[in-house]
Amino acid sequence: MDANLINPFINATTNVLSTMAFVICRVGKPYLKKDDKAKGDVTGVIGITGDSNGTIAVTFDQSSILRIVSNMFGEEMTELNHDVADAVGELVNMISGQARRELEDIGRIFHAAIPTVISGTGHSVTHYTDGPKIAVPFTTDDGSFTIEVCLEA
Repeated sequence: MDANLINPFINATTNVLSTMAFVICRVGKPYLKKDDKAKGDVTGVIGITGDSNGTIAVTFDQSSILRIVSNMFGEEMTELNHDVADAVGELVNMISGQARRELEDIGRIFHAAIPTVISGTGHSVTHYTDGPKIAVPFTTDDGSFTIEVCLEA
């Protein structure tokens, strides 16, 4: 997959988290993900269509998402609940939106569906297409998360 399609999602992720949650994240080395097992406890997934079809998923471990949502809400969150799940859906929506705007600047047009949220230790993330799944790990001072970009070739 072309790095020009992945970099906007990395840029959007770091921008959304620093702006909305005051969380600085460090980007790890992207890799080709071979399985559907989530690398965390709660995942926001959003389908995209346009120049190609695919999905974007952001999977957070519990400690990272609790800090992120606590910062967003201005109150301490101590457990994964409905409010945290709603925030995960909104985060993946914001990340997708910013990335799609950056992609539009290079002539690639994508539209997004409504995000869904999956939670639970060991859950699966099923992408809607058979394209390669590029995973990008991130770390924060409070935990880790991974974005996955899967687009048809």
